[in-house]
Amino acid sequence: MNLPVSSLNTKSISTAIENLRSCCQVDIQSTWRYQETDEVVTDFIPFSLTDWQPVELNEKDHIFWKGGKQVLWLGQKFSVPENLHNFPLTGLSLRVALVWWADLAEVYVNDKLVLTGDLFDSSPRVLLSSSVTPGEEFTIALRLVSPGHCDGALMRSLAIYESTDYNHPDAGFIADELAVTEIIIQNFAPEKIPNLAREVEKVTNLKDAENQDWKTYLVNLRETYVGLAEFINAQKYKINLLGHAHLDLAWLWPVAETWKAAQNTFESVLQLQKDFSELIFCHTTPALYAWVEENRPDLFREIQNQVKAGKWEVLGGFWVEPDLNLIAGESIVRQLLYGQRYFLQKFGKISAVVWVPDTFGFCATLPQFLANAGIELFVTQKLRWNDTTKFDYDLFWWRSLDGSQTLSFMSAPIGETIEPVKMAKYACEWKTQTGLQDSLWLPGVGDHGGGPTRDMLETGRRWEHSPIFPKLEFTTSEKYLQQIKSASQNLPVWEDELYLEFHRGCYTTHADQKRWNRKSEHLLYSAELFATLANILCGAEFPQTEIETAWKKVLFNQFHDILPGSSITQVYADAIPEWEAVEKMGTKILEDSLKAIASKINIPQPPNSESIPVIIFNSLNWERSEVVTVDLSKIITPNYPTWKVADIQGKEILSQNCENSTLLFFATIPSIGYSIFWISPSSPQPKIFPKNWILENEYLQIQVNPETGDLTSVFDKIKQREILTGAGNQLQAFTDSGQYWDAWNIDPNYNTKPLPPTELKSIQWQEYGEIHQRLRVVRQLGKSEFRQDYILELGSPILKITNTVNWQENQVLVKTAFPLNLQAEFATYEIPCGAIRRPTNPQTPAQKAKWEVPALRWADLTTDTEVGKYGVSLLNDCKYGYDAQPSQLRLTLLRSSNWPDSQADRGIHEFTYSLYPHLGSWEEAETVKRGYELNVPFQVLVNPDNYQCNSDGCQSQSFLYLSADNLILMALKPSEDDSEKFILRFYECHGKTANLSLQSEVLSLGEPVDLLENCLKLEENIQPWKIVTFQATLINCSQDLANS
Repeated sequence: MNLPVSSLNTKSISTAIENLRSCCQVDIQSTWRYQETDEVVTDFIPFSLTDWQPVELNEKDHIFWKGGKQVLWLGQKFSVPENLHNFPLTGLSLRVALVWWADLAEVYVNDKLVLTGDLFDSSPRVLLSSSVTPGEEFTIALRLVSPGHCDGALMRSLAIYESTDYNHPDAGFIADELAVTEIIIQNFAPEKIPNLAREVEKVTNLKDAENQDWKTYLVNLRETYVGLAEFINAQKYKINLLGHAHLDLAWLWPVAETWKAAQNTFESVLQLQKDFSELIFCHTTPALYAWVEENRPDLFREIQNQVKAGKWEVLGGFWVEPDLNLIAGESIVRQLLYGQRYFLQKFGKISAVVWVPDTFGFCATLPQFLANAGIELFVTQKLRWNDTTKFDYDLFWWRSLDGSQTLSFMSAPIGETIEPVKMAKYACEWKTQTGLQDSLWLPGVGDHGGGPTRDMLETGRRWEHSPIFPKLEFTTSEKYLQQIKSASQNLPVWEDELYLEFHRGCYTTHADQKRWNRKSEHLLYSAELFATLANILCGAEFPQTEIETAWKKVLFNQFHDILPGSSITQVYADAIPEWEAVEKMGTKILEDSLKAIASKINIPQPPNSESIPVIIFNSLNWERSEVVTVDLSKIITPNYPTWKVADIQGKEILSQNCENSTLLFFATIPSIGYSIFWISPSSPQPKIFPKNWILENEYLQIQVNPETGDLTSVFDKIKQREILTGAGNQLQAFTDSGQYWDAWNIDPNYNTKPLPPTELKSIQWQEYGEIHQRLRVVRQLGKSEFRQDYILELGSPILKITNTVNWQENQVLVKTAFPLNLQAEFATYEIPCGAIRRPTNPQTPAQKAKWEVPALRWADLTTDTEVGKYGVSLLNDCKYGYDAQPSQLRLTLLRSSNWPDSQADRGIHEFTYSLYPHLGSWEEAETVKRGYELNVPFQVLVNPDNYQCNSDGCQSQSFLYLSADNLILMALKPSEDDSEKFILRFYECHGKTANLSLQSEVLSLGEPVDLLENCLKLEENIQPWKIVTFQATLINCSQDLANS
């Protein structure tokens, strides 16, 4: 137990530390002179500096200058004194320690450029001399360029004299040792602090009384605190070191610059390892290594050699360090599959450690993915950034919804130097938190790369000789994992998401990236599935290279500063062509595969000569009964402006022609299969629109306010229940400014800053028929226009709202709000391969901090009523930020931040969200399936080439069907290693046991495998929330498809 210690007891200690440091350190912050110019200054002779202006310090002793890439030159000249407070300086090294906030920094010493830095390499210790002579003069100058988004600053300038003789430390080193001793004693034997204070005071008084020289005083002082420190035995503790260089693949620089930064970082580390044999370095990101392998094979071979020598650790598992709130379950699988396979192929082993120090929060299902891909340890430090609460644990078991768990480690901060006082504090906190004597410290410049520096390593060697400092030893994360496993049985268990109480705007910023990601994930699912079926059914070659290339482009753009929207303009200018390439590749693979399958389908003879076959494909693993949209643009002519639909026997089906050359009809399409229909020209029918603004089908009646465009009523006709208690689909806009991390953070007080409501510009019917009703409202919000279509279709209890928005606001956030006629204690949200409940009436500070939360395709409020459970789901096709109250669901639609991308989100946006009232729970209402259906449309093939006519052809066929209604197919693909086998992956989506029964005429289930496609054992039934992967083998399927 820590006992309270009087500040009087520690005053003599702090005074001694301050006095000792003043003997070796000189604050030179106020002696700079400045010149604001962009001209290159090469001559810093003293008389030129006198023409410069003296600086003025602000209240924090900082030197500020204007932002916007403005240049500031600082210069000063100083001479080495013979002593400081009578402490001799001859022979000591001299460094200048600087801390700046600058986009670019150049340091000149005696007219020579000696160092460059930036916003991330911002705390250098510049060596001026390894052995000074009194009277020696130095002229130092800085060229500083302010950031584009804020003012620049020089926060610290300190001249530091240090001894390079480990046996005769300088006064500053003794000060640090004394500070470390105080920290250790305060944490583990606080009752000894008064003893330390008295002894320090006694030795100091003796020095003053006897006029001792500094050498004698330092020896006596050191003996005093070393003797007390031995009581604690600090050297039984160990601080493990692992060189680190966090390197964002893109952020405030484009990807092209990252490749250069990676080369510089890796070359620097390899050079340092020649001089410091103890240095072990780690780095993540197979995508980065793959680039180095292709473009710098010489550098790659050196890295491979160091990996074999145990001096370089490749770790991480993921292809890149991705966002882990916004990506789908199969994306997480592919991050691990491609990342781990690359490590195995190039370095001989997979990583046991997933390393994501900078990702903005982590979904509650992540431990299952990790445990299923060979990962034993999860590492981050990002929750140290929380703005509301301190996360409870530094070392814990993190348990997923399915019961899988991963040992998890909240690491020390990244981007740190070897700074003994800070390291001692961390080691003590670690011991208090975990009970473990061995901590891990990560020295190295980061964000823009950099890694450990020579100065860091030299400092480490100095402190290896300290008798009071914990043992220092370089290690790997996997070796450290083995050390901490010893305590793993007694660790706490965390069964929730790791929610970052910060960066909540990243669920919304750069909506274009979110849309591309969602569309790409679902496109590649369908393309891969049908390409696999085309290979099985038709012998078509599976496009393995193209699929993997497309997936890796998606995975790269899921990097935690690209997908969240927190990078500069150029990053997105580079990302868009990559997304477009994915769309092009995926679309071609899908179309080619569907055409190949269609060529093997025997279609019956047409009912008449004008009939054209249409094949509707369903890539989801359940039967779907929905309205189908057929694009007629390639077949419609002035002579045949309208068309009708018939089933395979020629019986006409109710259909509706729409203005945009589309034909709509209601159809039932089997699981992972197809149905065939005929279309043929028909006589045009007049269109009649109602005079009111009411949409209605067999499930719902929707009323729209003609004054505002809001919903005034959503009435459930089946249960005779009004859904709304106020204006629904109300667009609520708020001022969202004042946050330094503009793109990342929503103003916590945005709700108190509402903007005026939207203004209705027009309301007009677009379509009105038995199949499809579409009512358009156009609304003005500031400088922006929202064009929203309310859509209600035959056979659907869902109200769709499509949006085309011209967004031109500045630092504004807009949500759509639905006040609901229910009281729900919890809201449920979809997360990767699962769902999470969050309270709608939060009580604890941590719960209250979740005022904006991430979700994938839907959120739901369900409550108990007099007739059983009733709820409402709010679905989306590319949005991720929600908030909920007991009687309200809101979806965040758009933001408009200014930094780091001043153009973020301005422009045209298209998206859809849907309101789904339902009887029963979200599980009983199959909200999960409805979310997929909104995001994965039918594939429609009109008049396929080379189709075969056969009187025995059938209407529909399913290639694969899972009998359990709570299993969602994630992937159907060829095996990575065995060309004779295929992979089927699915997950249980309702939190209840599922009986696995595969019905298929083309595939038979084989052995279960993990996410890396290695064999494993699996229980007979699928457990709640479980992700399962099976190998599958072919069943003879050479017969014509339509005859099967």
